[in-house]
Amino acid sequence: MGSSRDQSAHKRASVIALEHKLGFSFKNPSLLRQALVHLSYCNENDLDQSESYERLEFLGDAVLELAVSTELYFRFPNADEGELTKTRSSIVRRETLAQIARRIDLGSYLFVGKGIESSSDRQLESVLAAAFEALVAAVYIDQGNEFTRALILRLIEPELTQAEQMEGPPENPKSQLQELIQGQGLKTPTYELVSSKGPDHGPVF
Repeated sequence: MGSSRDQSAHKRASVIALEHKLGFSFKNPSLLRQALVHLSYCNENDLDQSESYERLEFLGDAVLELAVSTELYFRFPNADEGELTKTRSSIVRRETLAQIARRIDLGSYLFVGKGIESSSDRQLESVLAAAFEALVAAVYIDQGNEFTRALILRLIEPELTQAEQMEGPPENPKSQLQELIQGQGLKTPTYELVSSKGPDHGPVF
């Protein structure tokens, strides 16, 4: 029983510390506790797999993508669908999410099995990215959409700022040509498709 009480106390301490770092308290702290539990910890402590963060990770992926998509849509009004997709992908990819997780030291709060207990394994991109998505879902369930969106934007602000400093997603060549011609007072050109190849989401003309 002592060991169980120690684990519970450790989880409570982790929740409080992470809440302090995030700047708010959960209405339901058990959601945050679950977001910190890796499947390996469940396997080694005879816990049901549903007590790990995997289901939260599934939801968090969708919540995160919607928040980022919405922000990019309004922040870069001149970018087309393909450009927005590329920028979104650069933000929600595993490497970037792991980087964001490291900024809040998320790895140090995780409950993992002995197999990945070492500090280096705790910092694996796959573990950190999944845990960050689970954290997003926990906040979403506990605090609602608008609060979660604001938190996401605060946490990814360095990535958004970088995109803005690069003047956002690059315009496509057609738009650049049209702006150049209009700037010189010339007639807007007409376009004729000669051929195209490649997939629908990334055609080459």
